[in-house]
Amino acid sequence: MIIFVFAVSKINQRIIKLLFSHRKIMKYIDFFFLFIFFCRSGIPQDTLPLPDTNKLVIIFAGDIMGHDTQIVGAYDEAEKKYNYEPTFRYISDYISTADIAVGNLEVTLAGPPYKGYPQFSSPDELAIEAKKAGFDVLINANNHALDRGNTGFQRTLDILDSLQLLRAGTYRDTSEKEKYHPLIIEKNNIRIALLNYTYGTNGLKIDPPYIVNRIDRKQIQVDLEKTKLAETDYSVVCMHWGKEYEREENAEQAELADFIFKMGADAIIGSHPHVIQPIRFLTFPDDSAITYPVVYSLGNFVSNQRAQYKDGGIIAELHFSKISNNTRLDSLLYLPYWVWREDHKEGKSTFYVLPVASYETNPDSFNLTPGDIYRLKRFADDSRKHLSGCKESGYYLNRKGPDNTEVQP
Repeated sequence: MIIFVFAVSKINQRIIKLLFSHRKIMKYIDFFFLFIFFCRSGIPQDTLPLPDTNKLVIIFAGDIMGHDTQIVGAYDEAEKKYNYEPTFRYISDYISTADIAVGNLEVTLAGPPYKGYPQFSSPDELAIEAKKAGFDVLINANNHALDRGNTGFQRTLDILDSLQLLRAGTYRDTSEKEKYHPLIIEKNNIRIALLNYTYGTNGLKIDPPYIVNRIDRKQIQVDLEKTKLAETDYSVVCMHWGKEYEREENAEQAELADFIFKMGADAIIGSHPHVIQPIRFLTFPDDSAITYPVVYSLGNFVSNQRAQYKDGGIIAELHFSKISNNTRLDSLLYLPYWVWREDHKEGKSTFYVLPVASYETNPDSFNLTPGDIYRLKRFADDSRKHLSGCKESGYYLNRKGPDNTEVQP
């Protein structure tokens, strides 16, 4: 009976694939036939073996920046080298607990001379510490990808590859793009596709054979069709879009999000505005049973932007489960963090990405000034109000990691 049911399921899947090209229909097929089996068989349900359940947690962090003050502050005079360990010190436990951690690298690794705005080149140690902190993927189709020309572009890819950091959005040539775009990562028996695009590169043009993925609707449609053929379980499109410093998404972003979902994407994660924009869950009349999350902007991960709303950001935390061949997004949480800049008498500054809840649960562990405390609380209040209705990650509140296992303080 079991063999028959699964055979019927496969036959029906083939038929439906021929009749319908819309892959969302397929998400219900296995559950439908499994339900029929439970109802038709004479075996008591409490004695049936449960289907294998696979779980996966992916986190997405915002803009990893490298302003001049950060570069100067990271230089260790005694060791004669750069040290970015403090940047990740208070959040690396969280990052490393996720199954897959993705960040937006919005600098080049072009080598010296190191420089911040407007054409960024950060020391390699920034990427090295990101890797040590637990990042697995750095996307870098953004407006600063070409800040140091073709040579800087090529060197950035070389450094990321040498560190065995996966990347998306930028490629050496068409053959590399064909092989690695979309970036497909399989872990815990769940196949995730990542696609990354940018609105532009600050007017800088790239010379062949190098490629930066640009926002082009026809190309996005083709890429998402390729994603379907790769039999992925879930696709996430990372968009570098929107207007800088605007806290609400604009009409262009909203309309583009609708298009991307209708072309088959499952979720959208945004960057570029350098402030947090809303998280929204969209539905469509022809498929109202499924919600599609779009995080319009994560804000900065680390930067020297100190004005209100710019001095922090969120990490999007996506929890997946897969039963049989059905993969679903169980929850999307957010983790707010504030960028603490500790200024020293010698004129240098140390930067820390400080999770808000970590400070709130143990404030005596951090040597914040009264001004720091005011700004952290202001950022926390602003962010939570702005994301009202969305659930905050409990990692630093209940000392459980993204995979829901106990974590020692």
